[in-house]
Amino acid sequence: MHARIATYCYTGEAEDLVHDAEDGLLAIFEAQPGFRSYTLVDAGDRLVSFSVWDSAESAEYASMAAAEWVAANLADRTDLQKVEVGEIAVSTTFGVSSRARAAA
Repeated sequence: MHARIATYCYTGEAEDLVHDAEDGLLAIFEAQPGFRSYTLVDAGDRLVSFSVWDSAESAEYASMAAAEWVAANLADRTDLQKVEVGEIAVSTTFGVSSRARAAA
């Protein structure tokens, strides 16, 4: 499994952005193959988007879809700082452990 982590700075009210992302971006992610979960964290001065995917390819494709949606819907209120995609090493939610990966 792979994660996509994106960090955004924003202007305005975080609550408004959170609602917009929940209504728009989440629906786009849910429609993508390989989607597992989505979390949006309000970190005070920035928003951190964390999504889980079956493969790196699914996560990368989601990055393209997210970039298009954000550009069309939130560009005036957000600034993408960083996007990272990586393999999940340990997850209590998804039952991933470094020991299981080493045994495979």
